[in-house]
Amino acid sequence: MSEERYGEFVLVRRHGHVAELVLDRPKAMNAVSTEMARSLAGACAALAGDPAARVVVLTSSHERAFCVGADLKERNSFTDADLVRQRPVARAAYTGVLELPMPTIAAVHGFALGGGFELALSCDLIVADRTAVVGLPEVSVGVIPGGGGTQLLPRRVGAARAAELIFSARRVAAEEALRLGLVDQLAEEGRDREEALALGERIAGNSPVGLRAAKRALRLGHGLDLRAGLEVEDAAWRSVAFSGDRAEGVAAFNEKRKPEWPGE
Repeated sequence: MSEERYGEFVLVRRHGHVAELVLDRPKAMNAVSTEMARSLAGACAALAGDPAARVVVLTSSHERAFCVGADLKERNSFTDADLVRQRPVARAAYTGVLELPMPTIAAVHGFALGGGFELALSCDLIVADRTAVVGLPEVSVGVIPGGGGTQLLPRRVGAARAAELIFSARRVAAEEALRLGLVDQLAEEGRDREEALALGERIAGNSPVGLRAAKRALRLGHGLDLRAGLEVEDAAWRSVAFSGDRAEGVAAFNEKRKPEWPGE
């Protein structure tokens, strides 16, 4: 396993074709400061361009929290001009995770609040353990979810449920979160990372070309009418139909062996 650090607060660990993107600011429960946001965006840019990374798993180095959101202590010192200057830096961190071209999985334990939950929502799948507490409490401090929450949450749970959760600013414990669809898989306490990495390993065994095209079709087709969505799917299919991965996948199936994906 190799490691690469991006700034002081973000770490990338390699587990074969699974890249573990670690939020590593434990002294602040991974509160997202300007520096951390910049590092997260940089790590995501590097991963997006890395063909060896077939799956990304977003994890936390803190024992009791995934991420508690924006660094409000830093924000408290900001002038209005500071806040304006920081906004594109913060947005780049959230969109960096959201726009990763390969499948992404968040491993959540403890608190995932505000921007922390938005980072998880930016992933395709969320594995949480039984200690997880999630929520978007921004209106309780005079702002709104600004890391994608008002758009990502209703796509998961529907407009009315998202409105209730955002307007009430309430925190949701793990079992209710699973029932409402706020998370996708519930692990025993302390096993969220292990199960997310195992899921990532299973996914990474499939064609990297197919995985990226499937994600593109899912993302671009969401919210379109059926006819338009099927055109998105057809374009994605055409992008893989004549690929080396498609040829290898068919050959391996017929030869009853494990594929060796060229990734192109």
